[in-house]
Amino acid sequence: MTDPTAIDLFLASASPRRREILERMGVRFEVLTQQAEEIVHADETPEVFVVRLALEKARSGLAARPAGATTPVLGADTAVVVDDTILGKPRDRAEATAMLEQLSGRSHRVLTGVALVDGERESTRLSLSTVTLRDLDAAEIERYWASGEPAGKAGAYAIQGRGGVFVEQLEGSYTGVMGLPMFETHDLLSDFGIAYQGHWPAES
Repeated sequence: MTDPTAIDLFLASASPRRREILERMGVRFEVLTQQAEEIVHADETPEVFVVRLALEKARSGLAARPAGATTPVLGADTAVVVDDTILGKPRDRAEATAMLEQLSGRSHRVLTGVALVDGERESTRLSLSTVTLRDLDAAEIERYWASGEPAGKAGAYAIQGRGGVFVEQLEGSYTGVMGLPMFETHDLLSDFGIAYQGHWPAES
């Protein structure tokens, strides 16, 4: 494992999209394993759910830090919400098709909760975006499923992939819809005094 003093934070997520966004920001990090049950509690709003789960993931990652490490841990969770119903990751073709048919030609919300913890402090942020998909026909939904992209994606689409051709309008954070909003993440890092921009390479 990398020397904790050589990184800005630990990431409690296996998501390649979250890794990509942190790399784009120039944040030095290492991935930690985490465990969190993605179960919505009774009377829990989607907003409360994503923030709670982000915090639980960060806390789980905290428990997996190397002995003596004080480097903060970042957790995140994203939910696609339509009619106040959270759409998770499709289990199969039929479920993915049903999700995309439900999202077709209308707007939905994408919520991403972000949490940063260090064992003494905990702080959270919430990103809210509204995404409108154009009308999708059965044939392109079938082709999209066959591409393999919808599997493992909340709401059965990926805005940063082929699913981007379905997006008619986006209000909010593109990186938030991807899974880690840059603005809110920067805000958390600044709040914890993590000067990650200090090691941005200067133009030669």
